[in-house]
Amino acid sequence: MGNTTQRKIKDQSQPDAEAVLQDKKDILINSLKGRYKLQYDAIQPIPYIKDRLYCVDKVFVEGGTEIYVVEGATKEKEGPWVRVDSYKDIFTDPRMKAKRRIIEAEAGYGKSTVALQLAYDWCNGVNDSPFKDVEILILLRLRQLNSKISIYQAIKLFLVGPKDPRIKSTDIKNIIESCSSVKVLLDGYDEFPDRDGATGSDVGRIITSNLFGNIDVTLTTRYLPKDYDKANTKRVRLVGFDEKARDQYIRKAVTGEDDESVSKVKRALKANPILDDLCQVPLIFVMFSHMSHEKTHFQKFKSVTEFFSYMIECFHSHLSNKSLAKSAKAYNIEYAVKYKELSKVAFEGLCGENKQLSWRKDGLCIRLGKGFCQHYIAVGILVEEEVSNVTKEQTSATDIQTRTDVRFYHQLFCEWFASYRLVEVVAATRGASELKNVLDKVDPFNLQYLYRFTCGISSAVGKRIIEYLKSRKDGDKFAILCILEQTGEVDGIKDTVRDLCSKDVYIKNEDSKLLQRSTIQLLEIASRLDIPISCVELWDCSPRVDESGLNLILESGLSLSILSSLQKLQIDDFKRRLTNEEFVAILSYSSQCTSLKELEFGDPLDGGYTLPETIPVTSIPSSLKSRNVKVWNVIDSDQYRRLNLQTGQWQACDESGNLPGEEGFNERSYQLSLTNFNRARRK
Repeated sequence: MGNTTQRKIKDQSQPDAEAVLQDKKDILINSLKGRYKLQYDAIQPIPYIKDRLYCVDKVFVEGGTEIYVVEGATKEKEGPWVRVDSYKDIFTDPRMKAKRRIIEAEAGYGKSTVALQLAYDWCNGVNDSPFKDVEILILLRLRQLNSKISIYQAIKLFLVGPKDPRIKSTDIKNIIESCSSVKVLLDGYDEFPDRDGATGSDVGRIITSNLFGNIDVTLTTRYLPKDYDKANTKRVRLVGFDEKARDQYIRKAVTGEDDESVSKVKRALKANPILDDLCQVPLIFVMFSHMSHEKTHFQKFKSVTEFFSYMIECFHSHLSNKSLAKSAKAYNIEYAVKYKELSKVAFEGLCGENKQLSWRKDGLCIRLGKGFCQHYIAVGILVEEEVSNVTKEQTSATDIQTRTDVRFYHQLFCEWFASYRLVEVVAATRGASELKNVLDKVDPFNLQYLYRFTCGISSAVGKRIIEYLKSRKDGDKFAILCILEQTGEVDGIKDTVRDLCSKDVYIKNEDSKLLQRSTIQLLEIASRLDIPISCVELWDCSPRVDESGLNLILESGLSLSILSSLQKLQIDDFKRRLTNEEFVAILSYSSQCTSLKELEFGDPLDGGYTLPETIPVTSIPSSLKSRNVKVWNVIDSDQYRRLNLQTGQWQACDESGNLPGEEGFNERSYQLSLTNFNRARRK
């Protein structure tokens, strides 16, 4: 009897426990949605205009998104990166089926914006979103955490609120474990204070699948963690705004459907290849498009240094204008021109032994002065953020505390101020050896704008840096861009660019992104100046044409736009088969390079591309036919074929792509190729 009564009491209490858990789940979900709304409703395209905020859904546009396809990859050769249509494909594409994803991109390429758009989708139940039916979404900014705090404490601290008595860290753990569908977004691994550390943090355990093993987790970062679950992790990368995305953003967030205003912003960008390169970074493009729409003279810049100097001036002048109001705080002009200590802080953060991109506000205020610090926060160059202040293992939620840290709005701003310190450091060195010791610690791959700004600020220091760059392997092309920063005149580098383009220009997949980007920008400058480009040779870059048809996207994610002065394009690739559509797209891109005389595929040593056997005549651009552009393919060392633009069929040619009767035709090479061509066709 007693046992029966006890069972009844226990059975009656069980629904109460479930109800309590459900109530806590509802509280957690409402807290999460409230926190995410504050974040996604506060998009600030121009950081110094703090009273102009946008909802992420009103400004978000699809940039370039690519997924890494593992199938076909080997130890010697990576698999291909494949373009997908939408950020949603990161979660819905069958090739991305996994519990772990890593979204890679450089600073300013929209990793955090994608995370906020997904949070918006979840909060608002967007119909076609992969997050629509997810019970709980956890979005944490990793720069706010540290290795001492558990993932549940982090959720309590930053997403629920430490003072809310209704939910404890243990409740959050129980809720997550009870849910049928949870997704986790960890934003900014490269800014996590204990990244790649060996302290056994919860973040590290999640990345290696030792925690949340059955929960869908997506990490955003500038670089891959040293240790992650490679077998079960899918990789994604964001490659920036193409022409279509730029147009869409201008219409959606800047001008509306006013075609003249849209054209004005686009003209401002296209008129200047220097800005065009910088504006491949979506964050910078967003600022440029808003500012150039509002300021008629914003486009007249001849160097990145000049552009950035004016932008910083705009930040300060906006605050100065606001200070004219009677109730506003007085503006201190000295803060805008005396920032030597801030430059030291920035340089130490980028190049010191203990690299960091954020600082404790109380310590920074002591070093810079409270008034100075508050001024730069008000201007928008520095940004405040709450971070965890846990120095030992904590068990009680009431012990969890936060502190305020300060960081630059974007790394480019940090590089801008650090460049003033680099000017001083380089000027103090004596001789090439001492200079080399200093600059060898300042990696141009990660800090290219630090170098460019420094060269633009000081001509004397710039000359020494340029000599150093020329002495580095493959540093000559980047050195040319630094020369451009010095002169502020494209005319000052014309002869150097002309000399470079008179020879074959190589872009290799193995090249660093800095080298690829420098080469591409110089080619685009040459094209704008109508300097003939003899030949561009793409080695193992797996190029494909984007949706606009105006850019060749390389495997690195960088793009090569239409080059009107290009005379020959050679594509040597050893790991792809081209479909009919891909081949025709390359023909279409090439036809828009109005000086092009020759398009070559393949390499005699490696077999080259496998190209479609026949091409529909209607798919071949008429401009290629009218100019009789030589489109040919190297099969091997004794077999060459050329596309007949009138029939869409391949025919044998000599080793230079020539047919009988054409200048330079080699009869012996042609006959050998013809024999092999006919033999292969019979097979």
